[in-house]
Amino acid sequence: MPVAIITGASKGLGRALAEALAERGWDLVLDARTAQVLQETAAALGKHGTRVEALPGDVTVAEHRTTLVAAASRLGGVDLLVNNASALGAEPLVRLEDLALDGLRRALEVNVVAALGLIQEALPLLRASAAGAVIDISSDAAAEAYETWGGYGASKSALDHLSVVLAEEEPGLRVWAVDPGDMDTDLYAAAVPPGDEEARPAPSSVVPGFLRLLDERPASGRYAAPSLVGAR
Repeated sequence: MPVAIITGASKGLGRALAEALAERGWDLVLDARTAQVLQETAAALGKHGTRVEALPGDVTVAEHRTTLVAAASRLGGVDLLVNNASALGAEPLVRLEDLALDGLRRALEVNVVAALGLIQEALPLLRASAAGAVIDISSDAAAEAYETWGGYGASKSALDHLSVVLAEEEPGLRVWAVDPGDMDTDLYAAAVPPGDEEARPAPSSVVPGFLRLLDERPASGRYAAPSLVGAR
């Protein structure tokens, strides 16, 4: 069975992707910082009969990233790495003049440095896979200028660039940076001031777009999940 590592997988888009892959028979290594919620997710996915390794931890910790890849190796390798874990840098988001530099450092550490660290750790197994792929979860804030989203958007823009360079350097892999679009997630709720939340689609609504990438394996590049869903 193919094996995927998904970070930030206890809730939201990470969990929705894990559910869809489990339904297809994928074995999974799941990461999140909150152990109890992650274990509940793993137990729910277990109904599909696939192997699920739930490893709580912080992706910014090198030893944790090593543990994730080692668990995948025991399951048979790494066919897909999904860098989904994200940090906003400020909650709620603030204008750049008020953005704490430590918050920006945290966003860069989680969204860029840790993502690259996990890619580096998993590269030998990804190269050994017949269909190795990396999905870096991006944001429309990486390409568009929205007030208060500057720090987070800058980190996702950096992740986008890392993805395109990785694709050039690793032509045997597929490397997709994917903007999932607006979703009803804890991250979005934390980004906006209380009372500013708008009704948004469930993360599961864009999962078919991600599955299309895996099924059709288009060229490496940046994609928008809602467009992939709509083009079916």
